[in-house]
Amino acid sequence: MIYPDWPAPARVQAVSTTRQGGVSQGPWAGLNLADHVGDDPQAVQENRRMLHDTLKLSSAPLWLRQVHGNRVVLLDLPDAGVAGVPLAAPEADAGVSRVPGRVSVVLTADCLPVLFCDRAGCCVAAAHAGWRGLVAGVLESTVQAMRVDPGELLAWLGPAIGPQAFEVGDEVRTAFVDRHPQAVEAFLPRSGHRWLADLYRLARIRLKALGVSAIYGGDHCTFTENEVFYSYRREGVTGRMASLIWLSA
Repeated sequence: MIYPDWPAPARVQAVSTTRQGGVSQGPWAGLNLADHVGDDPQAVQENRRMLHDTLKLSSAPLWLRQVHGNRVVLLDLPDAGVAGVPLAAPEADAGVSRVPGRVSVVLTADCLPVLFCDRAGCCVAAAHAGWRGLVAGVLESTVQAMRVDPGELLAWLGPAIGPQAFEVGDEVRTAFVDRHPQAVEAFLPRSGHRWLADLYRLARIRLKALGVSAIYGGDHCTFTENEVFYSYRREGVTGRMASLIWLSA
């Protein structure tokens, strides 16, 4: 497990998993928590049960059907279920919660997970922010849904593909620079109209533009740390890590 190093209130609980542990085999070997990547469903179920028990969660996380968009779901709903009983996953890329014990979670394997909390410890959120989600405005939508002054928010950037490994084309660079000209700082030129993109820096630019200045994390690379993380770009068929955040009672 990776625990955010940030000055969050004591009642804010947050963690990001690695691929280590778990019962999955083959290309998903380890603690794969995704049920849409071809892994044995029973292995995924057991991995989720192990996670639930390890973290001593009072209710099951509401797993999302992530589509690289900007839809946010509010988790202030009736109980989200019990461990090992998956509910119909909503199509969204972020979740916001103000209810103690209600877990917001996103799955990643190169994309950037961003966890949020407010300084008062009343609201938390998790967002799935790959480059498409960043362009679509998933961070903006998440901050808006939290209904908190952005200056009162803390953000933690979880494990994602690092700036020396994420090669993209002109269209990706253009999509960011057209919206935020300062995004040029996040791209280094390669040959053949290719660029190395810094997802962490791109997220920081977007967050700061929103007024979120307390930003932490952003020091891993899922692509190069192959013993620790799954990486879709490195392996193609692979598992997913989870980044979770919730309020304790």
